[in-house]
Amino acid sequence: MNYYNEIKNEIIDIETYKTVKDYSKNKREIEGYYKIGKLLVDAQGGEERAKYGDGVIKEYSKKLTLEFGKGYSTRNLKLMRKFYIFQKGQTLSALLSWSHYIELLSIKDINKINYYIKITEEQRLGIRELRNKIKNKEYERLDENTKQKLISKEKIKIGDYIKKPILIKLNKQMDIVSEKALKNAILENIEDFMKELGEGYSFIKSEYKISDYGINNYIDILLFNYIYNCFAVIELKVTELKKEHIGQIQTYMNYIDNNVKQISQNRTIGIIITKKDNKFVMNYCNNEYIYQSIYQTN
Repeated sequence: MNYYNEIKNEIIDIETYKTVKDYSKNKREIEGYYKIGKLLVDAQGGEERAKYGDGVIKEYSKKLTLEFGKGYSTRNLKLMRKFYIFQKGQTLSALLSWSHYIELLSIKDINKINYYIKITEEQRLGIRELRNKIKNKEYERLDENTKQKLISKEKIKIGDYIKKPILIKLNKQMDIVSEKALKNAILENIEDFMKELGEGYSFIKSEYKISDYGINNYIDILLFNYIYNCFAVIELKVTELKKEHIGQIQTYMNYIDNNVKQISQNRTIGIIITKKDNKFVMNYCNNEYIYQSIYQTN
């Protein structure tokens, strides 16, 4: 087989499709680069031999660059080869562009790559959004149980995507010395905060007033998740998690369930965000609807 001519024909087809203004343009480009990657591996004598030496790629790159321009540099051809090797046997996503895949190809852990492919598809992430998630080590901040669920394709619960730590973006230099300061910092970037908890959250109110028997209390932040069809009570603490925090948030969750939640909605969850962990307290908290994380400012 004349591998160079096969690659050249594939590129001509890709370049032709680039004039098409619909989803098939991206789909054809991804499929084409996958095929080029396979042809490069075959031209080098298989995957094992392709790991050593890039003489063929350098030779092809010079010819292709003369015919088609800088898009077929040695680096880009190596990326196509790597793309084929890591993607082999898996379904190519029509929702990810080649630029998405270039970002992912810098990652060595296949489980991490699969996670970012999954959320890019589900959340329709742009390149910048994907890059920020990788930069902020979103996958690394998932619970180990969540990572295992993703690998084994188990059903994901609402609390599984809560990051640990949760990153709180600060718009100005400040010390978080009180719950009010922490809450204000969160409210200034409420959308970023909700994404740290997972997908599907919408903001209802801060300082949500609950009143019973003439006694008023205030929930720090009340959210609703439209994916899981439930309210989420958020309580903020600038200390270590304490056992009384569990009782407090459980009381607030019960109030929402009894006075606000509709029959068609699922039970309210509670998320306590603290400065430090207390594994003893959470280990003996038997309420499966209460989740805990710590925060970190950036």
